[in-house]
Amino acid sequence: MSTTTIPEPHGNGASRPAQRAPARLPWWLTGLVVPALQVALALGVASLVVLLVGESPLATLRVMLTGALDPANGLASTLYYATSLTFTGLAVAVAFHAGLFNIGGEGQAYVAGLGVALACLWLDGRLGAPAMFCVAMLAATAAGAFWAWIPGYLQARRGAHVVVSTIMFNYIAAGLLNYMLVSAIGSGGMGTETRSFAPSAMLPKLHEVLEPLGISLAPSFLNIATLLALLCAAGVWWLLWRTRLGYALRLLGHSPRAARYAGLSAASLTIIAMLISGALAGLMAVNDVYGAQGRLVLNFTGGMGFLGVAVALMGRNHPVGVLAAALLFGALYQGSTDLQLDFPRISPELILVIQGLVVFFVAALDRLVRAPVERGYLAWSNRQRPDA
Repeated sequence: MSTTTIPEPHGNGASRPAQRAPARLPWWLTGLVVPALQVALALGVASLVVLLVGESPLATLRVMLTGALDPANGLASTLYYATSLTFTGLAVAVAFHAGLFNIGGEGQAYVAGLGVALACLWLDGRLGAPAMFCVAMLAATAAGAFWAWIPGYLQARRGAHVVVSTIMFNYIAAGLLNYMLVSAIGSGGMGTETRSFAPSAMLPKLHEVLEPLGISLAPSFLNIATLLALLCAAGVWWLLWRTRLGYALRLLGHSPRAARYAGLSAASLTIIAMLISGALAGLMAVNDVYGAQGRLVLNFTGGMGFLGVAVALMGRNHPVGVLAAALLFGALYQGSTDLQLDFPRISPELILVIQGLVVFFVAALDRLVRAPVERGYLAWSNRQRPDA
C-alpha cells in the first residue's frame, strides 16, 4: 500500500508521511455487536452448567425465551421487571457520568418504598388517584434522593468514598425497612408487609388502562410506570447531552481537574449527581410498591438495585443502551422463573449462577470481548480506507 506524502519543511529537509485521523468505532459495533457477543459467551458457559446437572441447554433456552416473550403473560412480566431495571440502571448511569459509582440503588429503593408506603397508608382514603399519584411520586423521589444525598455529601465535604458509604447505606436501609415493617407499619401477625393500599388510589395496571380501548391483555403487574421509565430515559438523555448541568457533570466525570479549572464546584456537582441518581432509583418503588404490589413487602426490590449496575455497564451508561440492557435482564429474570417450574433439577441457586454469568461476562470481563473486537475492526477499517 502506497503512502501519500506532503512536502513540508522537516528538520533535515526530508518529507514525512501525512498523519491520518484514527478510524472511529461505529455505534452498532460497540452498542450491539459487543454486547451480543458477551451475552452469547455467557449463555455458552451457562449451557455447560446446565449440561452438568443433566438437562438440555437447547430445551432450557427455549423455555426461557418462551417464558420471557410469550405475549399472553410472559412479555408483560418481562416489561415489568425491565421497568424497575431501567430506573436503577439510569440511576447508576447518571452518577457514573459524574465520576461516581453509586451502588446504593438497593438501599435508595428501600427508603423510597418506605416513603411511598407511609404516604399511601396515610392518604389513600383521603386523596383521589391523580393527587395520590403526585404524592407518591414526590415521596419516592424525595426519599431516594435523600438517601443518596448523605453519601454524596460525605464524599463531597468529608472525603468518604461514595462506593463504601453507599454499600453501608444499603444495609442500614434494609435494617430500617425491617424495623418499620415489624414494629411500626406492618399489618400485624407474622407477615412482614403493610396492609394493602386503597384500590382507588393505586397506579393503574396497563391491562386496566387498555381494556376500555378494546385491547384485552392478561392481568399482570405491568403498570403505567413503564411509560414513566421511558420518559425518564428521555429526560436523562436531555439532561446529560443537552443542558449545561449535564455538560458540567460529564466534564467532572471525564476530568475533575479540568472541571475545577473551568470554575465548577466539584462538591456541588457531586451532591447534585447523587440527588438525581437517588431520585431515579427511588422511582423503582413507584413501579413495585405503588404500581404492582399495592403494599410494602420486605425485600421487595429482589436485587434490582444491584442489577442496575450491570444494566448501566452493559448499556454503556447511555439511556438507549440502558433501556436495551434492562429489557435483556428483564427477559432473563422472567425466563428464569419459568425455567424453575419446567426443570425441577435446576434449582434457584443455579438460576442465580446463570444470571451471575451474564453479569460477569458483561461487566467484569467487558474488555475481554470488547478490546479484540475493537482492535480487529480498526485494523480492518484502516486497510479499507483510501490513503490520505
